[in-house]
Amino acid sequence: MGCNCGGGTQQQQQQQQTISAFQLTLPDGTVRVYYTWQEAHAAYQRAGGVGTIVPVYQ
Repeated sequence: MGCNCGGGTQQQQQQQQTISAFQLTLPDGTVRVYYTWQEAHAAYQRAGGVGTIVPVYQ
């Protein structure tokens, strides 16, 4: 009998998870976490438009 342990591809697992925050990583290595896209984007703009914003899934 096969295992039904909830596996699947990483993409399928991410689709089932919800975004809980947005992480802004600046070129100097500073990492900041914001709870809304708007907050993260505003901080990105204040930093001069450098860095990377990525969603954090849970």
